[in-house]
Amino acid sequence: MMAAEVKERINLKEINCEKELTLAVIGGKWKLIILWHLGLEGTKRFSELKRLIPHITQKMLTNQLRELEEDKLVERKVYAEVPPRVEYSLTDHGESLMPVLHAMYNWGKNYGENVIWKNI
Repeated sequence: MMAAEVKERINLKEINCEKELTLAVIGGKWKLIILWHLGLEGTKRFSELKRLIPHITQKMLTNQLRELEEDKLVERKVYAEVPPRVEYSLTDHGESLMPVLHAMYNWGKNYGENVIWKNI
């Protein structure tokens, strides 16, 4: 996908600041989870990611991986084998998100322990 197509998908006309751009790129239910698994566990095949994220549909995983690849956060490597083998890994831009994801994980853990589960 060309850079112009990525910009069209993200719709830069509706983005007012860098925070909105960040959310447009990594937002949604599954992208952060995909990035988290690739960041913590390294390169994965599609079937491995599907097992790690059991509630995601095959179509949604495919779409999310394509968008992450278009946005230069995930690299897709195809091996010339029979049957074909495809692996996904983080790019340098994807790796640069890991401190943010760790901070989000820690915030969620703290929030869960002190607000959500504390009174149950």
